[in-house]
Amino acid sequence: MSTLLLPLSLAGCQKDKVADTVIERPEVEINDGMLTPEILEAFGRIGEATPSPDGKKIIFTLTYESIELNKGNAEIYSMDADGKNMTRLTKTAGSESNIRWIEDGKKIAFLRYDKDSETTQLFVMNADGSGENKVSDVKTGINCFEISPDGSKIVFASSIDDFNKNDEDLFKDLPKTTGRVVDDLGYKHWDEWITKIPHPFVADFNGSKVENAIDIMEGEPYECPMLPFGGAESFAWSPDSKTLIYVSRKQKGKDMVFSTDSNLYLYTLADKSTKNLTEGMPGYDTDPVFSPDGKTIAWLSMPTAKYESDKKRLMVMNVDGSDKRDLTANWDYWPENIAWAKDGKTIWFNGYYQGVSPVFKIDVASSAIDTIAMEQADFVNVAPLNDNSAIALRHSMRTPNEITLVKKGSVEQLTSVNSELLEKLKMGEVKKVLVPTTDGKEMTCWEILPPDFDPNKKYPAILYCQGGPQQAVSQFWSYRWNFMIMAANGYIVIAPNRRGLPGFGEEWNRQISGDYGGQNMKDYFSATDYIKSRPYVDENRVGAIGASYGGFSAYWLAGHNDGRFAAIVAHAGIFNIEAQYLETEEMWFADFDLGGPFWDKNNAVAQNTYANSPHRFVNNWQCPMLITVGELDYRILASQGMQAFNAAKMHGLEAEMLVFPDENHWVLKPQNAILWQRVFFRFLDKYLKNPSQEAPAETPKTDSTK
Repeated sequence: MSTLLLPLSLAGCQKDKVADTVIERPEVEINDGMLTPEILEAFGRIGEATPSPDGKKIIFTLTYESIELNKGNAEIYSMDADGKNMTRLTKTAGSESNIRWIEDGKKIAFLRYDKDSETTQLFVMNADGSGENKVSDVKTGINCFEISPDGSKIVFASSIDDFNKNDEDLFKDLPKTTGRVVDDLGYKHWDEWITKIPHPFVADFNGSKVENAIDIMEGEPYECPMLPFGGAESFAWSPDSKTLIYVSRKQKGKDMVFSTDSNLYLYTLADKSTKNLTEGMPGYDTDPVFSPDGKTIAWLSMPTAKYESDKKRLMVMNVDGSDKRDLTANWDYWPENIAWAKDGKTIWFNGYYQGVSPVFKIDVASSAIDTIAMEQADFVNVAPLNDNSAIALRHSMRTPNEITLVKKGSVEQLTSVNSELLEKLKMGEVKKVLVPTTDGKEMTCWEILPPDFDPNKKYPAILYCQGGPQQAVSQFWSYRWNFMIMAANGYIVIAPNRRGLPGFGEEWNRQISGDYGGQNMKDYFSATDYIKSRPYVDENRVGAIGASYGGFSAYWLAGHNDGRFAAIVAHAGIFNIEAQYLETEEMWFADFDLGGPFWDKNNAVAQNTYANSPHRFVNNWQCPMLITVGELDYRILASQGMQAFNAAKMHGLEAEMLVFPDENHWVLKPQNAILWQRVFFRFLDKYLKNPSQEAPAETPKTDSTK
């Protein structure tokens, strides 16, 4: 029943009832061991695993989704460092996040939505979950936080009014107007119009109250943390609690949307001074971490201006900003999630490497790298327990996150929150295959087979096109682009690590920039031809799917089909590159990756990019197409997909479009996610599973005189 049909008072009660509902692990029906969209939503989602200061306990969040309530809820759990004595610490309707040990592990601080103030506030409880108290009353709420090592201070992010305010005289007698006056770029981001920006505040903290907060960037119209994804990793306290580092890109308007130049700023509490530690370094500088002795700072850095997918470098410097060194100068891969070992001699991290994400340690003095754990899986969010072991979240294409204990040469799974569900399901096999490319290289691809695979049968197949465009096709587990559910629906999937993806060296990663529609598309053809050559694949029933740049890829492949594909699915894809250059909000990305503006006729790289725009090849489209978009997507506007859908229909093709008014670049709400999966498989089944389906018909003819 819609609350729109209820009296206002009853509708309010209904809302409160929903807000007060605690989401528990859902019960789901499993038939024949096959994964369904409803089962996919039922998996527990582990995050934020954090060891106690003495390494003896671990706290983590566990989220379950409610299809009925159309939302998820995270709770805090604890367990011993060996995985025993797992205990639930919270049971509330408000999700807990940003969990931190305080008071030497005696208590836990965390964020939760406070219904009374309708903001997110800081809470503290004992390590066993008792004695919970709300300890902050920040008017605009707290976005993220870090507490100083001595426990006396807290740095947190909270929203302030954006400095680009409308003229009050212009609007003073127009209380019902919805108009906005825009006089510079950077007026919207990701899925919102920018009316507020986050700022860092430092406040006193005594374990039971946050007070005397000051904005340490007062008067500066810049974001910290940086929107849309920046969080507590943007802050780092020194061990003596006298200084902290924050990350900001101190640019505004047009300068900001064309720049990735973030910097690390050292703030001294005693005199309230600020020093730029990375001045002159033009790319992204992020994720600062102090060494245990406070003398050295490690961080991740990209060297190239405007190139947001540049190789990340693991850098170290003295606390005053001197003696900067790239520890990974001779390592041609990406480090992520850095954490100092307790002895200060090594740094733990994970990183993309040949299609997976192993756990590594690097010696700070010699830069020697040691591989601690590597499997056909991804390890992420590495956190040391001691000098010889760490915890990490492990997932693969066959399993969602579980917490593991990693040591040199060994991996022990500590949690099994999804084991009971996984034991009832039949999961497809995942194989690593090396496919020759057109330029004489070998490309790592993942081939996923259906459950109960029979090599004597003929199966339909799907080419998976990755987004990013520089986003790894490692052993990721996705709740939308999930290969196990594709396999459960009877499809063989080929997922190539085509040109442009990290984990195969800087040259392989960077090649795609300025070459949209070039070698990476040839790589897709190579992967498609490989899978079509398998004796168990029906070569006339192969589709191509993808989101974002993967959606661009799907559109581009549709215009260069040559009969390879019988169906195309594109979500949030770039259709018209010229429009994309002007529409997207992070213009540094388009300017760098596309090669420049389309009006620069003397720029050969840019002109080649725009000549390869998918909208220029609609006349070659010949197979059915499904297009899905979110109207809150400001990265790639929904109008891109709508243009493609209109073109397909005007061209006489069979086409469908699924529009979500309340989703951004992703599809996040549980009921929307299930609808997306249902439409996705209904479309593919219609065009790839029909036994009578022949190779695509010839391209429809158009009358150019009309």
